[in-house]
Amino acid sequence: MSRIAKNPVLVPQGVEATISAGQIVVKGPLGTLTQALTGDVFVRQEDGQLTFAVANETRLAKAMSGTLRALVANMVTGVSKGFERKLNLVGVGFRAQVQGDALKLQLGFSHDIVHSMPEGIKVECPTQTEIIIKGADKQVVGQVAAEIRAYREPEPYKGKGVRYADERVIIKETKKK
Repeated sequence: MSRIAKNPVLVPQGVEATISAGQIVVKGPLGTLTQALTGDVFVRQEDGQLTFAVANETRLAKAMSGTLRALVANMVTGVSKGFERKLNLVGVGFRAQVQGDALKLQLGFSHDIVHSMPEGIKVECPTQTEIIIKGADKQVVGQVAAEIRAYREPEPYKGKGVRYADERVIIKETKKK
């Protein structure tokens, strides 16, 4: 069995986890998330915590026990605290602004890029060069951040582009004669 799956997931006050046949539903102040269950892992709820056990001793079942535990732990964290991802725009004239549920980006192209946000994702721009993406689902928050970054990835010679706030871009030396 996975070492990760041996640790129980604590369900804090205000968060409710419901296990039904085939799925687990986690409700909290920031929303509701669901995860499909496979027959390889048993999930039990007792004393405010969720425990995970392997149904059979196959390699897939052992791997899925740790994976499912990590996914459920992220669901509990997401509906109670939420997740956020910060992006920075580096470059002359690069700007971002929020327009309703969409993000308008000016990234040096001849046209503006309008990226619409999926359901449950909020975006903020404290300054013109900062973007903060917030939501309850960790996977969706990361996917939206990756899609925005893919419009103009940081280039290695000047470092211009959209980068994560904690990302370090290694600048290459220019060609010499």
